[in-house]
Amino acid sequence: MLELSIWAVPTIFSIVAHEVMHGVVARRLGDDTAERAGRLTLNPISHVDPFGTVILPALLLFFHMPVFGWAKPVPVDFRRLRNGRTGMVMVAAAGPLTNLTLAVVSAILARRLLYLDPQTWRAIVVPLFYMLRASVIINVVLAIFNLLPLLPLDGGRVLAGLLPLPMAVKFARLEPYGILILFVLLYSTFFERLIGPIINTVTRMLL
Repeated sequence: MLELSIWAVPTIFSIVAHEVMHGVVARRLGDDTAERAGRLTLNPISHVDPFGTVILPALLLFFHMPVFGWAKPVPVDFRRLRNGRTGMVMVAAAGPLTNLTLAVVSAILARRLLYLDPQTWRAIVVPLFYMLRASVIINVVLAIFNLLPLLPLDGGRVLAGLLPLPMAVKFARLEPYGILILFVLLYSTFFERLIGPIINTVTRMLL
């Protein structure tokens, strides 16, 4: 139960913060769709996707496969954003940048805990240290994973906003197949050989 809490709490917070920041940046750029939908909240219940957050991870865990899932995406009306496609890039990048920020902050706090007397504060310091360590790993994974240049991931949105318009339109046609492509990559050697080493390097640098 303790190990579950150590990983569950930072996982839920990191995913929720990721989604909320999409809506916060969109609101600052002129689109209040997420705010009107009641999604600018850290309450995890508002962001749970029944299939992506509960059913799919449970099934993958049951069959001893790599666990993969998602929260309910925060609604954004890109047509209402100021700065056009630049606004879309800013909204998309907000999620991964939030996770990178949380990873750095968690690493700093974890290092600060090392200055406390572990014998005096053991009941608090030890679980909190491991929770912060888990937060670093989780947020690095979320940031790098979401920056993959594949729709509907944030990296795909950023790429679509940076490409010349004709190329962006062609690229957007791949979105209906994005989840399928993602699953193929997830259960191939792509993650193990390319993404895994990147995640490990960044995590080691922070910890």
